[in-house]
Amino acid sequence: MADYLVFTLCATLAAMGDLAGHERRGTLTWPGRSAVLGLVAAALGIRREDQAGLTRLDALQVAVGVIDDGTPLRDYHTVQTIPSAAIRQPDSRPAAMAAAGRNINSVITLRDYRVGVVYPVALWGASLDGLAEALRRPVFTLYLGRKSCPLSAPPHPHEVEAANPMAALKQAGQPPFRPAGRIRFVASDERITPEDVIDSRNDVALDRGGWHFTSRQVYIHRPVEPPAASEGVSLGAAGGDLEGDTA
Repeated sequence: MADYLVFTLCATLAAMGDLAGHERRGTLTWPGRSAVLGLVAAALGIRREDQAGLTRLDALQVAVGVIDDGTPLRDYHTVQTIPSAAIRQPDSRPAAMAAAGRNINSVITLRDYRVGVVYPVALWGASLDGLAEALRRPVFTLYLGRKSCPLSAPPHPHEVEAANPMAALKQAGQPPFRPAGRIRFVASDERITPEDVIDSRNDVALDRGGWHFTSRQVYIHRPVEPPAASEGVSLGAAGGDLEGDTA
């Protein structure tokens, strides 16, 4: 048995970072390591430039379950860009726009989201002191991706003892505003069964300020047990099938 911190991330809109170009901001179907630890860092009040504070979280191991990965939604934005030849090293964007005059381009950019998601999360392998309380009373607002994606229910963090990450995730909360659902898919830093598939994901933050990431090995576990109506606990006051890439 080991100690785990479990909590649940549910949101009306979510955006889990994908490889992004200038005109496209995609989303994966489940939040990766950098998203989960970034959210915990926000709860603790650790700023992006506080490398020492962020390093404290590196020893944590992470498992993310998928109860509902939602449905895809795409939004479109019109963005004005300034050719680098028009002005170099401007003091601000308004100054650059004024200096560029009519020499401005307009482009359409795409933003992908997932609608109606529920992800139980388990953390273990390092000190869990203070993490549950921080998630209950976060210093910064908790988002599931972009700032337009606040959580739709409190995460209901609590510590449990369990034999493995899957057993811990089953003890995470369920949203109070929808029927309880079973965990269909788990991405874990630790193998749960011998049948788990080894995959990789580019979600380990090397430099959050510079948005530099590297890949890690992750075990993909697909539970086979039948649904259980009593699985999980209510979030109290505090779906659809998995689709798309698993990496």
